[in-house]
Amino acid sequence: MAQQGGATTKIDGLTFTRYGDDRLREECGVFGIFDHPDAAAITALGLHALQHRGQEAAGIVSYDGRNFHSERRMGLVGDNFSKPEVLARLKGRMAIGHDRYSTTGDPLIRNVQPLFADIDTGGFAVAHNGNLTNALTLRRELISSGAICQSTSDTEVILHLLSRSKKRRIVERLVDAVRQVEGSYALVCMTNDMMIGVRDPVGIRPLVIGRLGTSYVLASETCALDMVGAEFLREVDNGEVVVITDEGLESHRPFPLRPARPCIFEYIYFARPDSIVGGQTVYDIRKRMGIELARESAPAADVIVPIPDSGVPAAIGFSQQCGIPFELGIIRNHYVGRTFIEPEQRIRQLGVKLKHSANSGVIRGNRVVLIDDSVVRGTTSKKIVQLIRDAGAAEVHMRISSPPITHPDFYGIDTPSKKDLLAANMTLDEMRDFMEADSLAFLSVDGIYRAIGLEGRDNRAPQFTDHCFTGDYPTNLTDYGGEAIPRQLSLLAEVG
Repeated sequence: MAQQGGATTKIDGLTFTRYGDDRLREECGVFGIFDHPDAAAITALGLHALQHRGQEAAGIVSYDGRNFHSERRMGLVGDNFSKPEVLARLKGRMAIGHDRYSTTGDPLIRNVQPLFADIDTGGFAVAHNGNLTNALTLRRELISSGAICQSTSDTEVILHLLSRSKKRRIVERLVDAVRQVEGSYALVCMTNDMMIGVRDPVGIRPLVIGRLGTSYVLASETCALDMVGAEFLREVDNGEVVVITDEGLESHRPFPLRPARPCIFEYIYFARPDSIVGGQTVYDIRKRMGIELARESAPAADVIVPIPDSGVPAAIGFSQQCGIPFELGIIRNHYVGRTFIEPEQRIRQLGVKLKHSANSGVIRGNRVVLIDDSVVRGTTSKKIVQLIRDAGAAEVHMRISSPPITHPDFYGIDTPSKKDLLAANMTLDEMRDFMEADSLAFLSVDGIYRAIGLEGRDNRAPQFTDHCFTGDYPTNLTDYGGEAIPRQLSLLAEVG
């Protein structure tokens, strides 16, 4: 969803901007391939498949046996890396790439990944999906000891820690570096002779391994493997370091064993529906979320209408469970861009109609159940309820296929502060009245676990990172400086 400005906060002289739309912000996507004659082109295709994870910028770094080559661009992958002259500059048989998630404010090319540095062992490039919750603390320590930072990304902290490590081997130095960080990370790294994948100790952010002929592939999601024709081998385990060289793939487990807690929002919103997560297709799980939601709170109604596009699978499951017909009662305009809707206030006031239109033939005179995947601030939900009423609905019932979001995220999802989260500040009845819906219900926390195939959430040993619903954060939040904003340098905030 396009942005319309945001609030700024100053921390240590740096200006952070949090953006005010009513959707969860995308994360980032990473991709890498080792030993392939078309490494850069394959990486561009992989990034294209992961474009849903970030639309602001993209970058690729390749290595040709002698030199590293870097191309980092603002904008979409297809707009920048489909050009033959760009790919021709990215020589070599291995490459890594990164999709950056979408923000507004002044874009900074220096923050676009992969980041690259020359260290005493040779070149090192890194692409990072996630967010480090002690990056600002580490950055202060590094700068006070003489470090010169070239970006405002938390990922740069990893490069500094790596370069300062006293370990001999590059893999040991990388492990030494990530042992000092907190938060979430899925890393794809490249040196002169190897590719390395790292997943944080509880596996918050996803990372998978594939095979394309004799070439190994690392990617955020299996949909990227499908795009390039690679075979899915397995997920990188939580706390695992995989090292890919000419000798093959080695697995290292340098961290104390902890239960895996992958981010539950990969199932709800972030992963592409055709990706496989935890051995199941995301599409099937989202349908089951709709089934569980219908079991918990199906109203008397005439038609089930998804809020496109993310509400579609859950709406199908809801319809199948309760026997109420599924219809595309809202049509989404996919061609509304930021440059069109930002400049003129009188255009902005048209609001949701710029992106969604009611299919009045489906809506008029009917009792409508609207299905969406989540509610953040609730402003979009309110507008869509009004859109459906204006189209002639007799009743409008809102159903959400995830639990209420009551806590902010600090692991790579740009949620607002707690004071701006609708469910953190209103009761269910107050939220219903705010949206002006006839009824409102959310999927329960246990319901979302049942949809994934578990009996429910075990409060003694939760299986997922679900803090947005429960407040149960799986790591320390060292840089957290109050309710308004996490005190960190990261892809959650753009520095002006």
